[in-house]
Amino acid sequence: MTWISELGPPPIRHALPELGAALHAAGLAANEAMRIYNSGELGVSSKADSSPVTKADISSNRIIAGELSKTPHPILSEESADDGTRLDADTVWIVDPLDGTADFVDRTDEFTIMIALAQLGRPVLGIIAQPAAQTVFVAQDGAGAYRGAHGSWERIRAVGNDHIDECHLVCSRNHLSEREQRLFSALNITRITKLGSSIKACSIASGEAHLYITTTDRMKEWDTCASWCVVTEAGGRMTDALGGELTYNSKSVIHRNGIVASSGGRIHEIATSECRSVLDQVP
Repeated sequence: MTWISELGPPPIRHALPELGAALHAAGLAANEAMRIYNSGELGVSSKADSSPVTKADISSNRIIAGELSKTPHPILSEESADDGTRLDADTVWIVDPLDGTADFVDRTDEFTIMIALAQLGRPVLGIIAQPAAQTVFVAQDGAGAYRGAHGSWERIRAVGNDHIDECHLVCSRNHLSEREQRLFSALNITRITKLGSSIKACSIASGEAHLYITTTDRMKEWDTCASWCVVTEAGGRMTDALGGELTYNSKSVIHRNGIVASSGGRIHEIATSECRSVLDQVP
């Protein structure tokens, strides 16, 4: 039994058959991540790109892969080798078994587990679990977005704001660049909160923030797929920083033009327009 399973199924009509398997996998992985987190024995090492990886990344990936492999769909995961066979499939799992590893190591509690399902390049199911807060976000294409916490589910919706200078912007706690700071100043945004992992996207989906911008060329499909579904189904929008639509299960998994997520409407167009200007400048 996990805290996610204790919530019962989310109130989604005509739920995809994969939803149950994904929630079960997220619950098991969340419990394992917290077990390691609370033990203090994180087993931190570095990948080839110098980014951190912990025992929780590896254990969570093993658990999720074990559960999702019971379905007929291939899996694209940050912590598994990609043999390319997924490219022949119409439906693919896209997984980040521990998003926000740096926050996990720094013990900010702001790390998540992300499981998404993409069909024909479009996310149709997204699950984001925040183990330390025992909160999970679930969205399904055409069925809305929900937050599960404290024993119950509630529908969540992004809250629009057409005045960019009044927006509440969330940005990375660990990867904020000088170029992004220049961009925020150009947009005259002063209300800024630094958060870890996909909690930034969840804050937009739940109406607690309006905008997230990153200009990095290091984001990958597993960093955004579940978030795209949650934000979009809550009434928000997520594109690359130039305003281009995101596609999934591509040969290259890198989002090379940054990311903008918003509560939708005019602020998204303003933000992406300014990003186009800034990205033309020298980093």
